[in-house]
Amino acid sequence: MGKKLIIANWKMNFNVGEASLFIHKLAGLVQRHDDVEVVIAPTTLALQAVSLQVHHHEFKLAAQNFYWRDDGAYTGEVSANQLRGLVQYALVGHSERRHVFGEGGRDIRNKVQAAYRNGITPVLCVGETANERTLGETNDVIHDQLIGGLSNITGEEAKNLVIAYEPVWALSNGKDFGSHETPTPAEIEKAAKAIRSQVKHLFGAEVAKEVRVLYGGSVNPDNASGFVHAAGIDGLLVGGASLDLHAFALIAEKAHRVTTAKGKK
Repeated sequence: MGKKLIIANWKMNFNVGEASLFIHKLAGLVQRHDDVEVVIAPTTLALQAVSLQVHHHEFKLAAQNFYWRDDGAYTGEVSANQLRGLVQYALVGHSERRHVFGEGGRDIRNKVQAAYRNGITPVLCVGETANERTLGETNDVIHDQLIGGLSNITGEEAKNLVIAYEPVWALSNGKDFGSHETPTPAEIEKAAKAIRSQVKHLFGAEVAKEVRVLYGGSVNPDNASGFVHAAGIDGLLVGGASLDLHAFALIAEKAHRVTTAKGKK
């Protein structure tokens, strides 16, 4: 069985000093397991400091965002080329980028390409809104967002891809993740199946098997085991709970327990 991938998306939280202190404390809480890969996505401002602090056998790093051109006159932007060597992963197409900042298929497609071009593994986020869910359009949304994001990459590149199913209606405000509505494991399995089916259509059965699919949306220590145990799910993208030391450490530990239990069957 492959490693479970657990990504902490801190979003716009923690200044540089707070991020450094959090990482220091987290390193003492998260148990290191060969079957779980823990990735931290701090704000861009904190990435440099955190990259000098972390031991990469304990934590990997991810960028929350970047611009798709490698350099140029783009005031205020950070490119994947500038992130090269700092991060191993980068989030692309997160619902907040799509719905708050208006990023469309062209932006996301170019970012996926830029990540690969600079040796960074993209974590492509897909998921439906509450209205789309009510209308039964989940699979259609997944189809369109995957086509929009992946149409310009090769099958060989796609083998290393990470896709995060993040239903927009399940995302908390960062504080109510323990009580927010989430999909059932059965719903998540259906979404994972739809994702792999579309990847198979684009790149073939081998790639569809190798692609890692995560679930994200109000993950907490109480529901993490059920989500990780869902068929076709290779890990979690954690938002609000990743800002809580003990909650995030427990989520990572539960991922290990589930993986160990599955391996014994």
